[in-house]
Amino acid sequence: MAFNPFHISSRILPLTAAVAILSLSAGYFAMAWSEPSGPMPVTVDAPINTGGTSQIKTGDLFLEGDFKVESLIDFPTSIGSTFLGYNAGSSNISGASNTFVGYQAGSSNDMGNGNTANGAYALYSNNFGEHNTAIGSHTLYSNITESESAGYDNTAIGYYALYSNKSGSQNTANGYLSLRSNTSGYDNTANGAYSLYSNTTGTNNTANGYAALFYNTTGVNNTANGYFSLFYNTTGYSNTATGYWALGRNTKGYDNTANGFQALVNNTTGAGNTADGYAALASNTTGTDNTANGAYSLQRNTTGSSNTSNGANSLQFNTTGKYNVAEGWAALMDNTTGSGNSVVGYNAGAITAGNYNTFLGYMAGNNALQKVDAVNSMALGNG
Repeated sequence: MAFNPFHISSRILPLTAAVAILSLSAGYFAMAWSEPSGPMPVTVDAPINTGGTSQIKTGDLFLEGDFKVESLIDFPTSIGSTFLGYNAGSSNISGASNTFVGYQAGSSNDMGNGNTANGAYALYSNNFGEHNTAIGSHTLYSNITESESAGYDNTAIGYYALYSNKSGSQNTANGYLSLRSNTSGYDNTANGAYSLYSNTTGTNNTANGYAALFYNTTGVNNTANGYFSLFYNTTGYSNTATGYWALGRNTKGYDNTANGFQALVNNTTGAGNTADGYAALASNTTGTDNTANGAYSLQRNTTGSSNTSNGANSLQFNTTGKYNVAEGWAALMDNTTGSGNSVVGYNAGAITAGNYNTFLGYMAGNNALQKVDAVNSMALGNG
């Protein structure tokens, strides 16, 4: 067959065109594609960037580097609130102006407003309570109410402070385990570790100092200032104790005032006593309506009542005597069971069991002829 160059060209030309097209396409893709420098992003529709457009991430977000915030972390459902920490404020529905920072802090809050919780489980159970401040692990943990009229305006600072509070309001607890057992008591102030620790429903109590009013449960209107002051008080009310161990063993006594180191320290149920001075009325247990001013005054009194002693060591050894009045240093110091005596003067009245005697003056009634059990005697002047 004869050689036909046109026949060959008709076959070669389409093949040549196809090769050229493939070459051009390969070159284009080679120039347009480059190997990625890192893993492909998981989210491509709205990547995290530095733009000003608001973005919502519906999936999990994992960070391997530092997380830095230049403005507030805010939940869209809560006006003016800040939540930071695992499940912090997670149940919030309409509560506003809350700040919850820490693991599970304020996690049950749904409608409470104006609360501040800093620390793991702080204000954990709160739902309606408002204007509470809880700083420290488990502070105000149990605060839970059925309405906004309870469990509000509480301040708890310190590990487990006000932990059991449920409906109590306007309490202040500063210190480790202070007011830890309070449930519904209100208007209490506790400053110091373990202060008012056992209080449950007691109200209007003030405790300043380590373990002050520690065992108080339902007692009201008590004031304790000092280490272990009113320590054992349970239901006693309207007591005031200032000083180390002042009224420390009082349990049910009421209307007592003790100022000074161990003043009225052993009082249990005695009422209406006033002790001012070091160890004044220190041994009193059930005696009532006694007044002791001065170091060691009425120190040994146990059940004696309605005695008045002014001056250091006055009526110091009185135990069961009553209705005695002693004015002056060591006045009626040795009296034990005598009653109804009136003595004024330095070291006046050298009797132990006498009744209804009157001694007036420096060391009056204090001589060798004076009977220690005298009755209805009188001495004026020295001796």
